[in-house]
Amino acid sequence: MAIPPPEVLAQQLLALHADSPQPVALFDPDDVLCFANEAFCQTFHVRPDGHTRWIDMMRANLAQARGNVVSATDHEAWLAAAASRRGKQPFRAFEADLRDGRWIWMSETTHANGWMLCSANDITALRTEDRALRQERDLAMRAALTDPLTGISNRLHFMQQLDQQLRNFAITRMPLALAVLDLDHFKAINDQLGHDAGDRVIRDFAHLLQQCSRRGDGCGRVGGEEFMLLMQDVDLPQAQAILQRLQEQVRASRPLPAQPERGYTFSAGLALAEPGESAAQWCKRADLALYQAKAQGRDRWVLSAPTQGLVPEAEPLPPSDSKA
Repeated sequence: MAIPPPEVLAQQLLALHADSPQPVALFDPDDVLCFANEAFCQTFHVRPDGHTRWIDMMRANLAQARGNVVSATDHEAWLAAAASRRGKQPFRAFEADLRDGRWIWMSETTHANGWMLCSANDITALRTEDRALRQERDLAMRAALTDPLTGISNRLHFMQQLDQQLRNFAITRMPLALAVLDLDHFKAINDQLGHDAGDRVIRDFAHLLQQCSRRGDGCGRVGGEEFMLLMQDVDLPQAQAILQRLQEQVRASRPLPAQPERGYTFSAGLALAEPGESAAQWCKRADLALYQAKAQGRDRWVLSAPTQGLVPEAEPLPPSDSKA
């Protein structure tokens, strides 16, 4: 018997996934739910509608005490930490508890083009003697990769992602951009308003940074008020647009309820990956560009000089009325 043509196989595969008792879902590169079988829809109380993202689905489930069991009291920090790990490697699998009493093994397969297949197996009936130990181990591993204040990647996890993406770049030459970002006049916020206010600003910026990045990108807090953003498969105009959007959202933000007029800004250094460059060299170029942005008045980003050639012009942005 001849193998059916690809379109017939695709139809059969889709039909089998649709009827499978195992939850199966497909997310596009923007993490929008594009397909979910009935088992997935029932488990996570969602229907594909063309605009619901994974984080929207999880946030709605958390708000209504459905879907996953989450022991963390700070749900937004938990979501930030989960999002920082999602889609960062071709395959990932982990255990999860569900509110309906089931225990599942969830796998995520991410294609190079950004599409992700999620599939869950019910493992409730498996041996549970070592379950608590495994959960403690997983929590410890996650904590080791997560910034405790913001929930996004810490320096260790971010640098792991950067090294991996740089190795991929050496093979694929898929363009990469790195931005080093630093909050402007952050010490004044701490000194004048206290460290609680400073923490609110840090968390607000981390939230906006993660919102502006895509699932395949990486973002992390690498110092007190210093962050990094790794953008994959972007050319210079696309990287500029992402930073511009982030600048606009940060300028408009007012994270301090006791100081509703008080805003803040950030400066950034941007560097495109170059062949043969080490991670340390790449980071240094972005750092030097950040220093130039600070020296030129803050609230702007500067494009790093290439390893060969002249220093590009700085890219000042319109002055902010809310400079901290």
